[in-house]
Amino acid sequence: MKPDLGIYYEMLDEIAAATPSLSYLSKTWPDVDQWRRNTRSKVVELLAYDPPSVPLNARVESSHVEDGVIREEISYDMPNGPRTHGFFLHPREYQRKLPAVVALHDHGSFFYFGKEKIVGFGNEPKILTEHKQKYYGARGWATELAKRGFAVLSVDMFLWGSRKIPMESVNEEFQKLFDGMTIGSDEYIRKYNEFWELNECLMVVDSILNTGTSWPGIFSYEDRRSVDYLLTREEVDPQRIACGGLSGGGLRSIFLAGLDHRIKCGFCVGFMSTVRGILRNHIRCPPGHGLLMYAPQLFRHLDLPDIISLHAPSPLMIQYNIEDELFTIEGQRAADEKIATVYSKQGLPGNYVGKFYPGVHKFDATMQEEVFRWLEEHFAKAT
Repeated sequence: MKPDLGIYYEMLDEIAAATPSLSYLSKTWPDVDQWRRNTRSKVVELLAYDPPSVPLNARVESSHVEDGVIREEISYDMPNGPRTHGFFLHPREYQRKLPAVVALHDHGSFFYFGKEKIVGFGNEPKILTEHKQKYYGARGWATELAKRGFAVLSVDMFLWGSRKIPMESVNEEFQKLFDGMTIGSDEYIRKYNEFWELNECLMVVDSILNTGTSWPGIFSYEDRRSVDYLLTREEVDPQRIACGGLSGGGLRSIFLAGLDHRIKCGFCVGFMSTVRGILRNHIRCPPGHGLLMYAPQLFRHLDLPDIISLHAPSPLMIQYNIEDELFTIEGQRAADEKIATVYSKQGLPGNYVGKFYPGVHKFDATMQEEVFRWLEEHFAKAT
């Protein structure tokens, strides 16, 4: 397949091949802790999202018990837009403070729901069941993790679920596309997802970038706020907090694990490559991910594997799908090699696990169980 940009691909590939200036592998850093602090500060600066500080004002909206797991619907304030809603899950019976996981829902071009895509509950719409069957082996993996003895938090991100854009709030010309549809029906949900998939980059991300901020700036701020919430819960051990997710949740994990020192373990599924590895034919948006991970000037300083390497040498697992349609295998293997080299240079090569699985873009039951066992192993060491 020829490159999307034809004769100009080689020029851009040469730029992408340069070693990012703040990569741990760009030179010898005499003080690793100082490098990490300074580099995290630089990333936050380039993400360019610094909203006003507001209290969480958290509350529990409802509580439900099923299969030995308590599932609370919780909500808390964000600096802008509606309150985010989420699910906080934990075993009904436990003896001491629990390890916790910030469970990051995917993008999936499925905006109508967020947290529900990874949490198990009954009477869900058919379209949601189909999504779980395609990407998660028909499981709500956040609920499965709670059954294994973890406290788990999954909240709606900016543009999804309770944080989505109501169609009644947008330009009247767009509203006409939904005339005659029943809100919440499968037909409406499909149309809603299709509309925002088409317009996410053309309208939403363009608007975000032209204000001087970035989409990663917004979602990484909101994900760090999830850690803030976990620390308010008496059930949670603050020294045993992890994060992870598939696809868009994997991208979110790159920034959350990389930037937040409170995250002690991170796992990233179906979203790890060098930028160079996706530049040829996979960076289009939609259906790719170029603008969705873009912050001005960021990749001159750090590539995606460099950002998550800020988490090193804390435990990290990355799961790659060999036939993943969103990435080249070359870009994935280059990222895996780079991260492994960082962990080796920091003296704890065993704290990084990179695993390649047959098949396309997914986080199936086999992959989930390996993550669960890995988390149990590392958090058992932390007790």
